[in-house]
Amino acid sequence: MSDAIVSVEGIDKSFGDDIHALVDVSLSFEPGLIYGLLGPNGAGKTTLIRVLATLLRPDRGKAVVAGVDVLRDPVTARTKLGLAGQFAAVDDYLTGRENVEMVGRLYNLSGAEARRRADEVLEQIDLTHAADRQVKTYSGGMRRRLDLAASLVGRPEVLFLDEPTTGIDPRSRVDIWELIEQLVDAGTTILLTTQYLEEADQLAARVGVIDRGQLIAEGTPDQLKDTLGGAVVEITVDDDRRGDAMAALGRINGEAPNFDLGSKRITLPATDGSQTLVEVVRALDSAAIRPGDLTLRRPTLDDVFMAITGHTAEETDRPSQRKRRTPRRERRSA
Repeated sequence: MSDAIVSVEGIDKSFGDDIHALVDVSLSFEPGLIYGLLGPNGAGKTTLIRVLATLLRPDRGKAVVAGVDVLRDPVTARTKLGLAGQFAAVDDYLTGRENVEMVGRLYNLSGAEARRRADEVLEQIDLTHAADRQVKTYSGGMRRRLDLAASLVGRPEVLFLDEPTTGIDPRSRVDIWELIEQLVDAGTTILLTTQYLEEADQLAARVGVIDRGQLIAEGTPDQLKDTLGGAVVEITVDDDRRGDAMAALGRINGEAPNFDLGSKRITLPATDGSQTLVEVVRALDSAAIRPGDLTLRRPTLDDVFMAITGHTAEETDRPSQRKRRTPRRERRSA
């Protein structure tokens, strides 16, 4: 895309001979939106963020942020971007205001300009009331918001948020979501990594699914859900009948059902909508299986991820288990 604000082409990154963190990753997106990079721990999300933020050089490939090649001109690229990592990078013994001013000075702002920008961003993220308190008195949600404030002090065109709501309470998570949406409304483009399906669904205009270092699907949330046929049948059965149920359901439309170990629910793409539900009831009845629960619903991004990868996005992909695979080329775009 010629008008892309972030463009990644063929990025590879390995650590040693066994850990292939990124494998031929390519993506691009235009300004003014939230792009969600969805995947489990160890999938390669943070590695890609570190490459884009000039903190890590890839083994191969090209990355451009706001018109600047981050590998050829990292100094200029840093003036165009902001980064909030997985953990709030704030000093407990400084006040909130002092933390933000310090980052402003690192951006080479004058003392007066750093103070002015600190006041602006602290008001923007609703932390003015706590600006002069030591950060060690802040809650987890307040610390994350302060970290966001620090990442905004340089007025970045692109903001990278690496799992911004990990480890905070549900109320604070909603607050962060609202703040992220406000930033986009104000003109900031955001690349958001997350392992929370609900978060990607709530915030992202486009989503890339990454697993074991490879981008394996891409599109809007609705486009990705539609790959499952627009709806799914969800079933629960007794553990001792699960195998029989999976076998019976697999004969309905030729597609193997999925089983989520966490929720202990079986899902099957409802290619014919309510007719598939009728066929599920008949198949279970013929096998003398009484379901505990049986529903027809629109698929979630969790269903998409399970169908593509065989596991949920919350499951950890251990680096020691990663092996290089042939890159998949069947990527979906908006």
